[in-house]
Amino acid sequence: MVFQVLSLAIMLIFYGFYIFKMISQNRQSIKTNQMGIGDKPEKVLVIEKVMGGASVSAAAADVCSIFMAEATPIPLLRIAGLLAGVFAVMFFASATITMKTNWRVGIPKEKTELVTNGIYRWSRNPAFVGFDLLYLSICLLFFNIPLLLVSIWAAVMLHFQILQEENHMKEMFGEDYIAYMKHTCRYWGIRV
Repeated sequence: MVFQVLSLAIMLIFYGFYIFKMISQNRQSIKTNQMGIGDKPEKVLVIEKVMGGASVSAAAADVCSIFMAEATPIPLLRIAGLLAGVFAVMFFASATITMKTNWRVGIPKEKTELVTNGIYRWSRNPAFVGFDLLYLSICLLFFNIPLLLVSIWAAVMLHFQILQEENHMKEMFGEDYIAYMKHTCRYWGIRV
């Protein structure tokens, strides 16, 4: 029961940051959610829509696993799962706070600023790292094959979205973004 409560708390805090940021930006007339909409190439729209579906499916699988699966019996895995969840919240919260009003879900139509400070000094995609850590957290805490498969699918789709966003950022910011890519890891500790 303790691990269910802690896991739900981690998810609520994580998605609470997500929702709060969207509401906050909406009040400033900023259209944050631009995923799968707009005048974008078909490939971009398809990947954004599939990624959105994968992310929602992963969240649903997480919740179902928390309520229906037994907690992993190995204490070390449970501790690792909780730590991954705490880091997920830290990464995601730091990313959305550092981005200020530049944060978007999906590839934006309007030009935003290139953010390279704060957590973005160490990772070009800390919000995505947060999502991956959240998926890992719940898998470690409540392991089951359907959850694992949905989590892998969501992580792969997030990676495809990152690749699209990198192309967009190169077009939008040119040499500034290319120089940033050379000095900052795509994820964390992985220089690509």
